[in-house]
Amino acid sequence: MGFCVLALLNAREHYAVELVRELAAHQALAAGQGTIYPLLSRLRSDGLVATHWKESPNGPPRRYYSLTDEGRGSLELFRSEWTQFSDAVDTLMKT
Repeated sequence: MGFCVLALLNAREHYAVELVRELAAHQALAAGQGTIYPLLSRLRSDGLVATHWKESPNGPPRRYYSLTDEGRGSLELFRSEWTQFSDAVDTLMKT
């Protein structure tokens, strides 16, 4: 799930509820706020995401998450490994 969040953040910064909504659009990836907040906290402490606060037009300020350079590097490494893994599984499933 962490790399899916990094992929979303690679496109643009998000606040947590936006991430929950975007993941929920893909049923297999649906995650609640009780899952996403600890995950974001771990990604932040690992140096993969950074945060900043922005005023919200509809209530209190929101914490926005964005990808760090280290997060981009980690995502790119995962993408290359995922492609190899996915191709191997696809080949085995066809037998």
